Amino acid sequence: MEAFEYTALPARVVFGVGTLPRVADKMNAMGCKRALVLSDPHHASVGATRLMQALGEKAVHLSADAVMHTPADVTERVMKKLVACNADCLVSLGGGSTIGLGKALALRTDLPQIVLPTTYAGSEATPILGETDGGRKSTIRSMKVLPEVIVYDVELTYGLPQSLSLVSGINAIAHGVEALYAREANPVISNLAEQGIAARSDARCPGLFRTLPIAMPDPTPCSEPGPADRASALSGCRFITSYATFLAGPLVFRTRRTHTVILPHAAAYNASAAPAALDRVARALGASKAAGALFDLAATNGAPTSLRQIGMSESDLDKAADAALQSAYWNPRPIELDPIRALLEEAFHGRRPS
Repeated sequence: MEAFEYTALPARVVFGVGTLPRVADKMNAMGCKRALVLSDPHHASVGATRLMQALGEKAVHLSADAVMHTPADVTERVMKKLVACNADCLVSLGGGSTIGLGKALALRTDLPQIVLPTTYAGSEATPILGETDGGRKSTIRSMKVLPEVIVYDVELTYGLPQSLSLVSGINAIAHGVEALYAREANPVISNLAEQGIAARSDARCPGLFRTLPIAMPDPTPCSEPGPADRASALSGCRFITSYATFLAGPLVFRTRRTHTVILPHAAAYNASAAPAALDRVARALGASKAAGALFDLAATNGAPTSLRQIGMSESDLDKAADAALQSAYWNPRPIELDPIRALLEEAFHGRRPS
């Protein structure tokens, strides 16, 4: 019998089609009357506008300042708006950048959060915040940043560009992979992670892409997923950040596309140290080996497979390898300069891991 500890994260999840108007009810249930609505320039004119209309007088200000990597100076600028409008809660509509900004504000104010994710990575379900200050990215874990309510409105994902759907979906798979070989892994998290990777897949439509028909070059082999399929995928997004995501961090272009490229190579790097975890990944993808299957998943669906594709220079590889060695992140296989440098070389040229 395996001994383990598992702490369930407290959050209320609302899932469905057309659930955006229910945010007002959730504010009432929390005793909140004045919401600072957070978004980004992309969502400000569509989803955030709908949200403001649905909230009416409960929405006291809209900030579309969210940008990637949650820069500290942006957070401080929005903090001034938060104080000026005297909001008593934060409502975030957008992807990881918007959710990160809401978390950063919650860390500083302890205000309750309602989030409406528009992508698939799953940051909304974690007590983890990554911030950038002076070009350096740091990660903290605090229950203060965990949103109290998550409202999944499937309609918010319908307009995602194909390229963003692809890399966001693979980013979600990355979190599931990392959860399986994380030091804090336990049977509950592992089962959720494997379920999230598989997401009711079949041989023609592996992994989370069963839930992302708009991301497929030819969606006809897969039937349109129902709410249960989407819920299955989303349930797998409760993750523990580990090495693949961090390894992308020191790279010059730190984006979801970087995670997409690095993931298969990180899986190959860790295969000898975490064979049981990577076997579960392979099983979820209907393959014999996880690393190759993850690479094929990206390549088959048109996602980037090389660091060169996403604009990185070969001259940056040594700097990225050195930065990886300075990480405080735990990894199942010890982090050594030569193997990490070789990993980055393979990822730069887009070679399929063997």
